[in-house]
Amino acid sequence: MAELKTKLNDASVEDFLNTFPEETRKDCLEILKMMKQATKAEPKMWGASIIGFGTYRYKYASGREGDWMQVGFSPRKQNLTLYLMSGIERHAALLKKLGKHSIGKGCLYIKRLEDVDKKILKELVSESVKITKAASK
Repeated sequence: MAELKTKLNDASVEDFLNTFPEETRKDCLEILKMMKQATKAEPKMWGASIIGFGTYRYKYASGREGDWMQVGFSPRKQNLTLYLMSGIERHAALLKKLGKHSIGKGCLYIKRLEDVDKKILKELVSESVKITKAASK
């Protein structure tokens, strides 16, 4: 079985964020605050480029299991990638109200925070965390 490349580590979140331009860093700090409030957890680096909050235990039908972040984000060249571990498709109603975004299998992509309704984004993050916490009990 292949080992996960993205692992929790002790790298500095602050040092990582300081590598980005001011506008990106400002958005990241706002997302960081939002996710910290939702999880009641401190931000931690996962791999070299993902900031995650909290952990939960997952187990697949195949028997594979491990620990993963409850929610996280990564500033990328093209956009800000938010990882909602509860699954994107279950949040369709909120996504309709969010504003300019795109989605992937488990990711929400936004260019800038000014493109979305921050209140809806905060609700999405909080809802995802609640679902993930409930599922991991």
